[in-house]
Amino acid sequence: MPIIHAIVLGLIQGLSEFLPISSSGHLLLAPWLFGWNDFSDVSVEKAFDVALHLGTLIAVVGYFRTDLVIYVRDGLRMIVQKEKPRTTEGRLAWLLVVASIPAALFGAIAGNWVDDHLGKPVIIALSLIVFGLLLAWADRRLGKRKFDEMNSRDAIVIGLAQVIALNPGTSRSGISISAARVLGFDRDAAVRFSFLLSVPVTAGAVVLKMAKLLKDGIPDGLAIPMVVGVITAGISGWLAVAGLLKLIRSKSFDAFVIYRVIAGVAILAIAASSWR
Repeated sequence: MPIIHAIVLGLIQGLSEFLPISSSGHLLLAPWLFGWNDFSDVSVEKAFDVALHLGTLIAVVGYFRTDLVIYVRDGLRMIVQKEKPRTTEGRLAWLLVVASIPAALFGAIAGNWVDDHLGKPVIIALSLIVFGLLLAWADRRLGKRKFDEMNSRDAIVIGLAQVIALNPGTSRSGISISAARVLGFDRDAAVRFSFLLSVPVTAGAVVLKMAKLLKDGIPDGLAIPMVVGVITAGISGWLAVAGLLKLIRSKSFDAFVIYRVIAGVAILAIAASSWR
C-alpha cells in the first residue's frame, strides 16, 4: 500500500468516525472513487482496518482520559463496594456498557452478512441522504436534557439505534446523536454520549480484530502503512472530537446534513455514469 493511500484513509477514518458522516461508508467509497486496489486481499483490508480503528480509539481515549478514569473507577466501585451510594459517573459508566451491547451482538451474529450484502456505492449514497435528513429532523427537536440525566431506557434505545450503523453510510455517531436528540437531550449531551460510547464499541472491535491479526501476522509490506494509518487517524480524530464539541455549542448539524445529501447525490450520479 502506498503511504499516500494510508494517509488519505487515516484522515478519512479520523474525521468521519466522529463527525456524523459515516467512516465505514467513506472508507469504502474512497478506493472505489480513486480506483485503488490496495485491498484486493481481504487479510490486508482487515489488518489495515485494525490500524485505523486503533488510531481513533487512541484519539477519543486521549481526549476524554480524565473523564474515562473517573467512569471506570466509579463503575468498578459499584461492583466491588456495593454498600456505597451510587455516583452519577458510575451509573453512566454502566449505561455506556449497556448501550454498546446491541451493536456488538448483532455484529457478531450478522457481521459477515453485512459485509456481503451492504456497503455498495448506491446503498451508501442512499444511506448518506436518508440518515442525514433524519439527523436534520432530530436536531430540530428542542431537547434540554443533560448528560447526567441519561437512564437505562435511553441507553437501550441509543444502543439499538447503533445497530443500524453497521450499514455503511449510516454513521455510528450520526445515528446515536439522532437517537439522543429524539429522546430529548441537548446537543452537547448527545454528542458527548456518542463520543464516549465509541470507546467500548471501538475497543471491542480492536481487541477482536487484533487477536486475529496477531494470529495471522501482519501482511508483507503493510507494517509501515499501518503505523502511518494509526498516527494519521489518531491526530485527525482528536481534531474532529475537539472541533465538533466546540461547534455544536453554537451551531446545528446542518452543515453535515448538506454535505451528506450532496455527497449522496454525487455518488448516485457517478454510479449511474460510465465513469465507475
